[in-house]
Amino acid sequence: MATDTIQGIIGPNSVVDRSKLAKQGDAYDNLNMEDFVKLMVSELQNQDPLNPTDNKDMLAQLSQMQQLNSSKKLNTTLDSVLLGQNLANAGSLIGKVVNGLTEEGKDVTGKVDQATLVGNIPYLNIGDQRIPISNVRYIMPEGSTVVDNPDSADDAGTT
Repeated sequence: MATDTIQGIIGPNSVVDRSKLAKQGDAYDNLNMEDFVKLMVSELQNQDPLNPTDNKDMLAQLSQMQQLNSSKKLNTTLDSVLLGQNLANAGSLIGKVVNGLTEEGKDVTGKVDQATLVGNIPYLNIGDQRIPISNVRYIMPEGSTVVDNPDSADDAGTT
């Protein structure tokens, strides 16, 4: 399958399956307030009694932890909104003629039969072909038809 590995130069028609790429993690992804409190208690128990930690420093650390949690919640919310918007966009294309690339890089043009969601990625189904919405190249105007052989359409108009 073309999306399993990336070989050679990536060109305009190349397809990269992002689900197969290594996930980048953040050191703070698994931390929560409970972990912070444990760390703070441990810090208080092991501090130098002659040079104790200033209350302002602890409050600053607590504030930073709350900001990190808020940022994670905001990112989760924004990801959900983006997914909903992408799915709504895919749904609005049902019945329209579109052109795009399948995950394998095959060029497909046709009327969208349905929109599906696979692994948080919206897809447009055209017959037995499936196009990720991010691979749509263009949407044809209302009333457009698909001609399999464009040369024969040109010849049909001339005598």
